[in-house]
Amino acid sequence: MLDCAALAAGERVLDVACGTGLVAFGAAEAVGPVGSVLGIDLSDGMLHAARRQAEVRRLSNVRFERMDAELLVLADASFDVCLCALGLMYLPEPERAVRAMRRVTRPGGRLSIAVWGERSRCGWADLFPIVDAEVSSEVCPMFFRLGQSDALTRLCADAQFEVIALHRIATQLIYVDADEACDAAFVGGPVALAWSRLDARARARVRSRYLAAIAAWRDGAGYRLPAEFVVIEARATGAER
Repeated sequence: MLDCAALAAGERVLDVACGTGLVAFGAAEAVGPVGSVLGIDLSDGMLHAARRQAEVRRLSNVRFERMDAELLVLADASFDVCLCALGLMYLPEPERAVRAMRRVTRPGGRLSIAVWGERSRCGWADLFPIVDAEVSSEVCPMFFRLGQSDALTRLCADAQFEVIALHRIATQLIYVDADEACDAAFVGGPVALAWSRLDARARARVRSRYLAAIAAWRDGAGYRLPAEFVVIEARATGAER
């Protein structure tokens, strides 16, 4: 996604749904000390971790603020590039978020977004019905919809971005053992909140069902799950290029 964004020294970058700063830190290195990066997220815990890491990395050109991606409290045309890595799927109205990103992107500025691809191409997707059978996951039931066909292209075009390219990236999620595969799915994944509410017996049931669901991709003691990402490159419509 960062490669698609083609960040240049001195650019102003907005990282939407920045989490703990993984993409923001890469962007900060790319734009250099004369550039700037703002990471926004709703999670205070993730923002705290991102700020702590920025200090460790001694990055003075990146900062983090708590903000709703659908209601960006930022000036019009104030960024050269907007990024959003694996964040749109969690939003109730991703259309509003992309329109907000268009508003804060200067004419001719760029957008780079990554989402999960087709549900059928993501071997871990069964975790949703497995967890939902125990407790509501409070994750959008259309988690994979932006990875379908041209959905992300249409979303960006409707927000007045000119789509340059869409990339479908087939990959594997590699885990050394069952514990690592389950931690990735439940502890750090999209159903983490629901997982935190399960008692020990429910967790054991969910874990067993998930391991059965991904058994086809077992590789020795570990797992190699198929996965797909969709990355889009777009440009804000306007006179500048």
